[in-house]
Amino acid sequence: MRTGIPGLASPHPIGEQLPAVYAEDRFVQGFTGALDEVLAPVISTLDNFAGYLDPGVAPADFVGWLAHWVALRVDESWSPEQLRQLVTRSVELHRWRGTRRGLTEHVRLLTGGVVEVTDSGGVVADPRPGAPLPDPGPPWVQVRVRVPDPARVDVRRLTATVVDAVPAHLRVTVEVLEG
Repeated sequence: MRTGIPGLASPHPIGEQLPAVYAEDRFVQGFTGALDEVLAPVISTLDNFAGYLDPGVAPADFVGWLAHWVALRVDESWSPEQLRQLVTRSVELHRWRGTRRGLTEHVRLLTGGVVEVTDSGGVVADPRPGAPLPDPGPPWVQVRVRVPDPARVDVRRLTATVVDAVPAHLRVTVEVLEG
């Protein structure tokens, strides 16, 4: 069973770095050549490690790991491009998490649609104590998304993502409309 990657040469062959007495020894050169074949992918990975940390160029299977590293809950329905965008924008998404701006951007990245977020929040400033609150009912948030083809958006999964992105005590309503 081969463990190396066929055709991937080591940039630093071990046999060439040994003392001259071993340069003509076929056993030593064959043994170090086998080690070179095993170590070449490791050296290549380390040489390109910065690329693994950049979601724009990292291998597709590695972007999922990056998503977990930046605390994004990955949904299998996301396309590779959506996942790359979410990981790329994760710092900004975390900075605005729990706010209208953050939720709008998160849903926009997932759907590509025009997003409108409304909520029950409000502020009252009154010099007299006991002023009525803006909305005495339970707190809520409503997300409306306008996309060209609503059938392409999984409302159940989108709702789960919104529930995960807002404070736990809010009632969530998600509507996906054509437009």
